[in-house]
Amino acid sequence: MNDAMDLRARNRQATQEAIGHAALRLAIEQGPHGLALVRVHDIATAAGVSPRTYNNYFSSKEEAICSFQAGQSKRVGEALHARPAGEPLDQAIIAAVIELYTDPEPDQAGLRMIMSTPELEGEALKAFTMAEGPLTEAIAARTGTDPGRDLFPAVTAAAVAGAIRVAGRHWLMPGNPESFAAILRRALSCVVPGR
Repeated sequence: MNDAMDLRARNRQATQEAIGHAALRLAIEQGPHGLALVRVHDIATAAGVSPRTYNNYFSSKEEAICSFQAGQSKRVGEALHARPAGEPLDQAIIAAVIELYTDPEPDQAGLRMIMSTPELEGEALKAFTMAEGPLTEAIAARTGTDPGRDLFPAVTAAAVAGAIRVAGRHWLMPGNPESFAAILRRALSCVVPGR
């Protein structure tokens, strides 16, 4: 039974990723106003699914286009939990976030479209906000604090989410020669205190 559930979960994830990749690719191909030009039917066709299947996974084009970012955000707490227990908190957060958000390095064209389209930027902001809960819990577990009484885990998680967004904007600046990982490391170092 567990193998069947695992297979279904993997198939569901693969379908969701295919739809998300198709949505982003089609929006980028359409140019600066790509979001308005892409239809659900086009996304479903490009992903090899029916429009009904698309609707089972996403409630909007914006949600589909930003699904990769949302997926990463959901995993940030897990990435921190996976770090060695004895690793200092600042190093663990930086290593977990850099690994999660730079392997593979983000697609610049996709990130540029998301950050320059208000509807997409709003959806991406929702994804980053979703990361705060699991990251707060992971920080609380590592520090032995109660997130209901101690502000440190939640404030740190919010600061990390903000640093990721700022690093993305900085990375997209024209003529910037740095890798996203280098910029992300610097941004996180501004907000993650040793504890």
